[in-house]
Amino acid sequence: MTRYVAPIQDMRFALYDLLGADATMAGLRGGEVINRELIDAVLEEAGRFNEQVLAPLNQSGDAEGCHFDAETATVTSPKGFKQAYAQYVEGGWPGLNAPEAYGGQNLPHTIGVLVKEMIDSANLAWGTYPLLSNGASDALLTHAEEWQREVFLKPLVEGRWTGTMCLTEPQAGSDLGLLKTHAVAGKTEGTWCISGTKIFITAGEHDLAENIVHLVLARLPDAPAGSRGISMFIVPKFKVGRDGAMGERNAVACGSIEHKMGLKGSATCVMNFDGAEGYLIGQPHKGLAAMFTMMNAARLAVGIQGLSLIERALQNSLAYCRERLQMRALSGAVAPDKAADPIIVHPDVRRMLLTQRAFAEGGRALVLYAALQSDIHERSTDDAERARAGEVLGFLIPICKGLLTEISVECTYHAMQTYGGHGYIAEYGIEQFARDARITTIYEGTTQIQALDLLGRKVMQLQGAGLKHLLGDIAAFCQAHAGDEALGEFVGPLAVHAKTWSDLTQDLGKRAQSNPEEIGAAAVDYLFYSGYIVLAWIWARTAAVAGKSALPEAGRTAKLDTARFYFARILPRTHAHLAAMKSGIEGLPEVH
Repeated sequence: MTRYVAPIQDMRFALYDLLGADATMAGLRGGEVINRELIDAVLEEAGRFNEQVLAPLNQSGDAEGCHFDAETATVTSPKGFKQAYAQYVEGGWPGLNAPEAYGGQNLPHTIGVLVKEMIDSANLAWGTYPLLSNGASDALLTHAEEWQREVFLKPLVEGRWTGTMCLTEPQAGSDLGLLKTHAVAGKTEGTWCISGTKIFITAGEHDLAENIVHLVLARLPDAPAGSRGISMFIVPKFKVGRDGAMGERNAVACGSIEHKMGLKGSATCVMNFDGAEGYLIGQPHKGLAAMFTMMNAARLAVGIQGLSLIERALQNSLAYCRERLQMRALSGAVAPDKAADPIIVHPDVRRMLLTQRAFAEGGRALVLYAALQSDIHERSTDDAERARAGEVLGFLIPICKGLLTEISVECTYHAMQTYGGHGYIAEYGIEQFARDARITTIYEGTTQIQALDLLGRKVMQLQGAGLKHLLGDIAAFCQAHAGDEALGEFVGPLAVHAKTWSDLTQDLGKRAQSNPEEIGAAAVDYLFYSGYIVLAWIWARTAAVAGKSALPEAGRTAKLDTARFYFARILPRTHAHLAAMKSGIEGLPEVH
């Protein structure tokens, strides 16, 4: 059985000492109630729920998996999942960030991010059920008519119903312009009949809630070809009238569930729509905008999943390395009273642990910074501030999703490696993290899709608005600490990397003008390169504030040590990515 303890001390450090997020949130619209006492109370209660309720179900849920009954087209979740969801609802957690008008608590996303990290660290498979509800809620809040919000959003906020995103089809993955699901006018005015098959639908069918609200992409009869002809529809599992009353079972059913490498406690469904009754969200042929509302939220959420697995892997591998005795330190016995030294004395074991710590703590600060931009974008009363935050957030989302999920694969690998053969067997629970991590680099847009979004859209099409803000912030930090000898080991290298980043981006832009294929050739390396520099900025800022923070002395020392490790051992990875990008499209010949 693996262990999990909510890392509340480090969460507070990132929130208060590093980002000053409590003061920022308090200054936003609706922030009058925000203070450290409230935030700490939420974190403490969330920690208890996740440590005591969800974490004990993680390994058993993986071993049992979901059960599909073909005769009734129903899915039963692993033992304990339904009861845990009932406790989640009773605690009011589904409505943490939702507006008060629809039954929510209206707390900032920055607080919600920390609660979500705990959920996903404790039990990632279980966490996929509320994850999809949150995405559906965002789409309804932004794009639905008021009556639709009253009827469908309120039960989602209460947790009585859950939601899904029904986008992917067998022939239409990332290219949604190829989708075939279609809608025709229904018998009742204002309704539509949706027909088609969707695959890879997380939480498409389960026993946790009384109804499931599917948000479905489909084409109207007069839809133009491609992605411009997509509309979005609300299709509930049980029919729902405009008055909110639930009716008979709708013509939507689970055809099967997938047998997967990981996330076995999460139901991944094939969903068949056979003239299912639904309602159009927004304007005809404008479903892509509603989809991106869900996708942006989901992509940041998947980045948090990656972070959560890094944290869980770190906690367990660190504990194991402190206890496991094997060989002696090369310089002599460290524990002469024991048969061998704990393996944490070996340099390469420390490398693997420090890599996990650097990405867990740096990644936490990164997603919190991104979430804070989201809150500023939504709640600030200053239009210029809102616009700037939105541009920074847009730039950071593919980095959070792409980098942190890829790093979660690396870090769960390191955790398994520290366990040796014990890491490979199911009994110790570590191999589950590696299996669960693998999907995070694929769903909600693969790493390659995130990279094309970052370089192709956020940099080339949008002229790097978010990048320019970040480069300005890095330059301001370096200038403010230029004379600080204690920070010289961070400030100098960071300034050099930021300048190279700027020059590289301009060079890629020029090369892409003559050959657009240069964007595809450089995109993934550019994502990693950008992410490593953003994390270097975070670790430099951490080094600047750690000594004055509320952390105990050992914690302050660990922060500085980890910052040094990051700059010495992780940041140099940028050189390899830079060399790969400079090789250009010529470095990728055709494969015969």
